[in-house]
Amino acid sequence: MAIIITDECINCGACEPECPNNAIYEAGMQWAIADGNDLTGRFNLASGAEVDVHEKFAPVSDEVYYIVPDKCTECVGFHEEPQCAAVCPVDCCVPDPDHVETEEILLDRKSRLHL
Repeated sequence: MAIIITDECINCGACEPECPNNAIYEAGMQWAIADGNDLTGRFNLASGAEVDVHEKFAPVSDEVYYIVPDKCTECVGFHEEPQCAAVCPVDCCVPDPDHVETEEILLDRKSRLHL
């Protein structure tokens, strides 16, 4: 499952640089699959939608830092635990029950995000 940032977030920003997938964004910032990587072309989202990797999407949150589920791999293939949760001073990076995924799915996403 992806990780979410709860509304207890204090907007310290400690999580953002720790994410190996560049899946964490400051509140109110638009996001794209290509942010922080060298991807080009199209990318299949978990919903089945195919998007241009440079297409900008609306922020997930306007209040606190947020994690894009389609870019989150829970650090599988990189670290033993999600790094956002490891560095969060208020423990607001928690598993997202709305995005439950297997390790196989997370590893596939990792391979598609990091060519």
